[in-house]
Order: sequence, then C-alpha cells, then structure tokens
Amino acid sequence: MNKPTHAQLAAAAVTAVLTLTAAGCGTDPTATDATSETSSSSSSSAGVVPDDTSLPPWPAPSDVPARVAAAGLDLGPMGTAEHYHPTLTITIDGQPVPVPPNIGVDPDTGAMSAVHTHEGDGTIHIEAHTVGEKFTLGQLFTQWGIALTPTQIGGAKANAGEKVKVTSSGTHVPGDPANLQLEPDQQIQLTLP
Repeated sequence: MNKPTHAQLAAAAVTAVLTLTAAGCGTDPTATDATSETSSSSSSSAGVVPDDTSLPPWPAPSDVPARVAAAGLDLGPMGTAEHYHPTLTITIDGQPVPVPPNIGVDPDTGAMSAVHTHEGDGTIHIEAHTVGEKFTLGQLFTQWGIALTPTQIGGAKANAGEKVKVTSSGTHVPGDPANLQLEPDQQIQLTLP
C-alpha cells in the first residue's frame, strides 16, 4: 500500500473543511462571493416551471442551479453580513407537509443560495452577503420547484371561494403568499383546508 503524499493529505484536509462548511450553517469570515446579489424576484426563468400538479410530500429538486437562478438568486458560499432563521409550517387537509432539507443547496458542489434549508424541520436559513437585503417566501418555493399562489400549493388547490391561509408570527397576511417577506425569527404558517 502506498503512503499518501503531503499534497494528497493537504488536498483531503481542504476538501473536508469545505464539506463541513457547506454542510452546516457556520460562517466563514474569509469567504467571499465574487458575484453580486440580485433582486428578490420570485419569477421563473425559461425552462424552469413550478410543479402545480403533484400532491405532497415534495422532495428538494435536483436541478438546483436552474431553480436558484429562477428565484433571482446566486449560488456560492454562505453570506456572512446577515444571518437569520424564519420557520415554515405547511398544513394541507389537516396534515403536516414536510419542508425538505437542501432546498437551494447544490448537491454537486455544496454551494448554496442566500435562502436555503439544511434540516427537514421547516427552518429557512437566510445567509446574505448584504445587510438589509430582502427575500420572499416565493423565492424559497421557486427553488423548491413547487407552485405557490393565493389558491394553491403545488397540486393542492383551494376549494371555490377559498384561499391559502397565510399567517406570519400569528398575524393573518392577505394577498399572494409568494410575496411574503422573510424576517428574523418569523413563524410562517400556510394552510389549505
């Protein structure tokens, strides 16, 4: 058996550090992102269509770079200027819907967008490169690949005359749930009867 060289050991150590940094929600003050942050639009780009037909559970998509771009975000190292965690709970027909881990995290590179998930507990991680940057719930759903409108979540649609009920930290929020701005320690609840 050949002994690993010093260069091979150093490369393995660097790979391990990068993997651990990407896997957790730590901050690396030396990490920089050469790309600039883009607007918080939740519009889709060509070829990336949200799923508006399937019922939950919905896994995290595999086409992360396209979905992140469709959400108006960039992939890169975690931002260090601002870091907070809203929580999302979804209930459809009285049943909880899981929010999967790794929305907005590229499985091939470990790079992530400023809006992403690590766990499967509904925690949304906001790790921005600029203080005060605004993000929306629609950006998370665009990255997830799931349709979110005033009358549906994915393929689950409201009955005639009903809408998706949205609360933010216990307060009813009218309008399009995709436009809901994400805030620190916010408790978001989406409910379809």
